[in-house]
Amino acid sequence: MSDKKFNIALLIDGDNAQAKLLKETIEEVSKYGKATIRRIYGDWTSQGMNSWKDLVNLYSINPIQKFSYTSGKNSTDGALIIDAMDILHGKSVEGFCIVSSDSDYTGLAKRIREEGLFVMGIGEKKTPEAFVKSCDIFTYTENISPKIKKEPKEETQKTKENKIEDHSKKEVLHAKPYQHPSFLTPKDEEIISKAFEISANENDMAFISTLGTNIRKIDPSFDPRTYGYSTLSKLFDDLTHFEVVRNETNHPLLKRK
Repeated sequence: MSDKKFNIALLIDGDNAQAKLLKETIEEVSKYGKATIRRIYGDWTSQGMNSWKDLVNLYSINPIQKFSYTSGKNSTDGALIIDAMDILHGKSVEGFCIVSSDSDYTGLAKRIREEGLFVMGIGEKKTPEAFVKSCDIFTYTENISPKIKKEPKEETQKTKENKIEDHSKKEVLHAKPYQHPSFLTPKDEEIISKAFEISANENDMAFISTLGTNIRKIDPSFDPRTYGYSTLSKLFDDLTHFEVVRNETNHPLLKRK
């Protein structure tokens, strides 16, 4: 995406989102703009919404009450969609973020995009591809979940012996020429290749920022954090068929090896 920051309507499906990730969700949205409208939808009389109740005031979110009229069904998605259309026609924002893994919002995302507004989605990896592809950016919650640090276990004598053995094996392995294995899926490699072709200049080099924008145009869910990297530059540093070229302008480029 460009460097432009948007006024964004953050609309959360409370029945289909995780309260424990609310802080991380707002931080993710802030990368692209300011969440001037913040609403969360659900049946606040149900125990399932209890985890949200302490957070709505903390993060200045407007809770919207929607009763479940039929067992196993809820009106949350319908209410969110109606509100989104009202906001869209009110022209008070330049973008939307829909927090849900529900495919029911696919049509809404398409409709917002048709109006030329920015559309972002946040949901689990189980989110149907149709919804993911309807957004300009889609962030998987697995990539923004806080990483739990494991407490170090006390080493036994056997563990120490195994470590010594493993270290000896590594020394033998690294005595040979080492090449980092490919960690991308064939689909991701194809996406990067296509985006590079679109982004490359006459010298067959591409700014990584431009490349990132074009990658997201092809696949809105592509995210270096999926592979354990915080930035695209760090991901490309470990690819065997590309080279990162850093310069004084602090806008790194990428070229094929």
